[in-house]
Amino acid sequence: MDTIASFFSFITTPVSWVIVQFHSLYGMIFGPDTGWAWGLSIVSLVVLIRICLIPLFVKQIKSTRNMQVLQPKMKAIQERYKNDKQRQSEEMMKLYKETGTNPLSSCLPILAQSPFFFALYHVLSSIANGNTIGVINQGLLDSARQAHIFGAPLAAKFLDSSDKVASLNATLTDVRIVTAIMIVMMSASQFYTQRQLMTKNVDLTVKTPYMQQQKMLMYIFPLIFAVTGVNFPVGVLVYWLTTNVWTMGQQMYVINQNPTPGSKAQDQYLQRLLKSITSHTEVRSRRKRGIVQAIVAKGPDRNDNERKFITGLAKVGLAAQADGTVVKSDTAAAEAESGSAAKRQQPKRQTKAKRQAAATHPGTDKPAQAKDSEAAGEAAKTSLQKKDESQDTTSQPSGKPAAGSARQAKSGQRKGQQRPKHPSKK
Repeated sequence: MDTIASFFSFITTPVSWVIVQFHSLYGMIFGPDTGWAWGLSIVSLVVLIRICLIPLFVKQIKSTRNMQVLQPKMKAIQERYKNDKQRQSEEMMKLYKETGTNPLSSCLPILAQSPFFFALYHVLSSIANGNTIGVINQGLLDSARQAHIFGAPLAAKFLDSSDKVASLNATLTDVRIVTAIMIVMMSASQFYTQRQLMTKNVDLTVKTPYMQQQKMLMYIFPLIFAVTGVNFPVGVLVYWLTTNVWTMGQQMYVINQNPTPGSKAQDQYLQRLLKSITSHTEVRSRRKRGIVQAIVAKGPDRNDNERKFITGLAKVGLAAQADGTVVKSDTAAAEAESGSAAKRQQPKRQTKAKRQAAATHPGTDKPAQAKDSEAAGEAAKTSLQKKDESQDTTSQPSGKPAAGSARQAKSGQRKGQQRPKHPSKK
């Protein structure tokens, strides 16, 4: 660890200077030797770094989503060229180039934070050992060694000996309780951040190895923090806990305002958008109009959440336009009503018990529709029989008995036009 920290020693001076500047500000409020002044200085350092890293965070989000979309294509390439690793790599690079995706973009925020993390670790370790570093002179060093957060010095660690903790004017019990609580909070915040990303902001209709990889990281990262956290000074734990809380809040904002298409978060967002449009009969912001415009432009390629959103607009008599606005449309409302009415008119299927009872007792427990159809069939049969009888009666000539016609039929004589015989029978 000393070798890694010394490698990032070029940044220890800027980091120590930023901490000293924030300390001078908070020292006027809480006192220069208090833990609040030094602790808030570290928190402010985190906030400043994360604000500078927002562009990288945006790239990380775009890269993560592009990787999720490309997973099926990547899997197809792997299956197609599974015996040719070189061709597989070439096709992968070609796919990344065509889509403008960089797999390393998802790691940029972590890589960018690493120098600041190790520089802060080196600064706090020097304070614990009583050595000046960067712009921290002897007076600031003594002030930092006296600063405590809930009874734990900034430079103390969970695994420090009781003698070393006593030299920092603290007890080993206080140090271990404070560090244990901070390690648990740090691991829990990391787990929750990764969990909400997996459960809310992922398209669950696409099952890819990338999802399994993210699921593994959801459990591995908190475990790494729990194991390595016992070696971090209290000040570094403050830094890392603040970073995790910031990441969690940033992730929640992104999920609520710009969710991944097809995810549970997108369904929730579109329902909120539908409620807003229904109550105001208009799209009230440019960003929301852009979202509606993108949904309209997809056409038949919309996912289930987007189709549900368009149908919800139609039910209240609104139709989304290509420019992202909505207009009143009686046609859309009528189509939605006819669709729902057609669904309501579908006959209900009988239960298994009723079907078995009808098969066992054919004459009983018949549905009303079956009884009506049978009655109609009987009536039609009776009318046909009566019609045949009336035709037979009218076909007989008046004044001649039926027996004569019977004798004529018996003698083989026929009246009227006879059917010609087949030529072969002549």
